[in-house]
Amino acid sequence: MNAEVEALLRDAAQRAIAYVGAVRDRPVAVSAEALQGLEAFRHPLPETGVDAREVLRLLDESGSPATVATAGGRFFGLVVGGALPATVAANWLATAWDQNACFRHTSPVAATLEDVSLQWMARMFGLPADVGGAFVTGASMANFAALAAARHALLSRLGWDVEAQGLYGAPEIRVIVSEETHVTVGKALALLGLGRQRVTVVPTDRHGRMQVSRLPALDDRTIVCIQAGNVNTGAFDPADEVCRMARQAGAWVHVDGAFGLWALASDKFDTRTQGIALADSWATDGHKWLNVPYDSGIVLVRDAAALRAAMSLNAAYLAQDGAEQREPSHYTPESSRRARGVEIWAALLHLGRQGVAGLVERTCGYARVFAQGLQAAGFEVLNEVALNQVLVSFGSPAVTAAVIERLQEEGICWCGGTVWQGRTAMRISVSSWATTEADVQASLQAMVRAAKKTVDGRTY
Repeated sequence: MNAEVEALLRDAAQRAIAYVGAVRDRPVAVSAEALQGLEAFRHPLPETGVDAREVLRLLDESGSPATVATAGGRFFGLVVGGALPATVAANWLATAWDQNACFRHTSPVAATLEDVSLQWMARMFGLPADVGGAFVTGASMANFAALAAARHALLSRLGWDVEAQGLYGAPEIRVIVSEETHVTVGKALALLGLGRQRVTVVPTDRHGRMQVSRLPALDDRTIVCIQAGNVNTGAFDPADEVCRMARQAGAWVHVDGAFGLWALASDKFDTRTQGIALADSWATDGHKWLNVPYDSGIVLVRDAAALRAAMSLNAAYLAQDGAEQREPSHYTPESSRRARGVEIWAALLHLGRQGVAGLVERTCGYARVFAQGLQAAGFEVLNEVALNQVLVSFGSPAVTAAVIERLQEEGICWCGGTVWQGRTAMRISVSSWATTEADVQASLQAMVRAAKKTVDGRTY
């Protein structure tokens, strides 16, 4: 390595270390000054290139201040994890490797780490050892890949090759969702030609759980989509009942477990997660509760052959599966892609099963602290705090919105708004390894302070 390249990489590492070291102490939201600083990027493309050290300086000095401090411990606006240090370091090394994880021969290490991670996750989640899986950009593509596998499996039973013949003239299959299904499931159905609006919608209870008694009769042409972790309440659909009904009928059950699937690592949530492992496919994110860098999602399918048939590539120059080896590109929607399995492997090895369970349990405990503190201050918590999600109302929709705005402006922590069963609420999502008891207490004080200032000051 020449001295110029080494100096550049050391500069980058030092700037990154400085950013990580300071992120806990800065306001979570981006300041108006930092937003104005982004104007430094808006200029015509230069005719001649700029020195790499200058590029890095501009990126850090004008870009770093305009980042939302999701890597700190006080961002609760979405289910966003902060990357574990071990996964950041693994990401840096994997980026230096610059591997294309498409094939085993383009990156033996990427393929091996995917193999190992799939085995570890299957064991931790209580799934079959030979479950099929792939590493994708997030739960959106994980839902897409899983539902593509379901579409293949159901139509294949009926003698229809959907990958070759498409949906024109295909036997009709039915999709059942709850009224609380996440928008990414609808997007996946749209991309697969199954239609957002051609679904059967099942009502939910006050917690957001699918009402099994309202399920229509199932058959072997049916896909049932259930949730493990409602994005507002954290509730789980009754998977045990749904999966047993589906298995008798030959229906396919898909679990959207973008964050909730990780609760299977802990036996403290067994009553909520019961039956999840009986499903046919599962989608989850690594960049949520596992706390790896963006972007990172995982799809798991009981019938590995169905996932492979839905996703595989065929061309003379493409590698084919060996006798016992999984070829990564035959299980994902993508061809060329980064080796995101490296960070998942690093997180799992670093934490172990007990560490993953502890991370889930700790953040759920913090959610309960938020709920109890806000209730003690006289504010209404709208949900049963079953997992890591808290919904709180500060009064009228206008008052609640004003409290959220004041809280975001102060910058101690960041929460967003939502509407739950007709009620406007502030949503608190606790999912970062970086969140500490001190972060929770400081944030709770900021929430109560913002609410009391808004209500007492009659800011409507």
